[in-house]
Amino acid sequence: MPDAHLDGVAVIDKPPGMTSHDVVNYLRRALGTKAIGHAGTLDPDATGVLILAVGRATRLLRFIQSQKKTYLGKIHFGAQTSSLDSSGELLEAFDMTEVSKSDISSAMSHFLGRIEQLPPMVSSVKVNGVRLHKLARQGLEVERKPREVEIYDFSLTDIEYGQDQGIYFQNTTGLDPYPAGPTVSVKVTCSSGTYIRSLADDLGKLLKGGAFLSDLRRISSGNFDISESLQLEEVSADKLLAPLRLVDFLPKVTVPADLLLDVTNGKVFYSHELSHQGSGPWVLLKEDGELLAVYESYRDEAIKPIMVLRQYEKDV
Repeated sequence: MPDAHLDGVAVIDKPPGMTSHDVVNYLRRALGTKAIGHAGTLDPDATGVLILAVGRATRLLRFIQSQKKTYLGKIHFGAQTSSLDSSGELLEAFDMTEVSKSDISSAMSHFLGRIEQLPPMVSSVKVNGVRLHKLARQGLEVERKPREVEIYDFSLTDIEYGQDQGIYFQNTTGLDPYPAGPTVSVKVTCSSGTYIRSLADDLGKLLKGGAFLSDLRRISSGNFDISESLQLEEVSADKLLAPLRLVDFLPKVTVPADLLLDVTNGKVFYSHELSHQGSGPWVLLKEDGELLAVYESYRDEAIKPIMVLRQYEKDV
């Protein structure tokens, strides 16, 4: 039987070969509810932290979407691909055998801070109502607007050299290995909306050649870490985290018992009624720590509800 009252958060270690929506569908079957959404799409080949909200917690996903994310991955130098990663076709080869570790580290530093990225044609960004990856599958390329993102950390953790590093491409001419060139393991901490594959492609171009991404793994998203993630088959109702986890980085306001009904009714509170500090948004909690609502600034020294998640009867 579907559980209409199931609320919570699941942190999944997404396996390769599944879309983020595939994971949502899996959990809908496993938990018996359709009220499931996710934050921060991962490509099918990517693995790692995928945050899913169940029930009323889905309303809170908007707050976690904008949080920083950290990735591990490999960047292979010496080739450019149609998808900017190892799943695409080999478009062009470059001799980058002489590119050194110091060359790469120096080039990587140019991407720190606020930068503009052009969404790749294989992304889910919509142009005129159509997702780019659908146009790309038709062999089309359309004009895209660059987007500003922020790179907080882009560091090289390892480097390998060798003729064969296990990447092959299925082109029309058959199986072609990419040329010899260094492969670097990297760690990236970035703002929401950053395309790591574009970062790899742009790094290759800056070094006057080409590069592509493989083995992308998200190890954190906001305050969620890979260490607390579950495998798909481990998910159950009793393992869901409290909805508060999606917004526990926001400032908190404790609501006394005599004001619970006011919160339920979406009352606007002033500072003399309910103490609040900072610029918000604020998480309103019951005295026992239960999540009630999320409020935002309203006029001078007042706060109003963005959403109310917990309802109370008059006898509470």
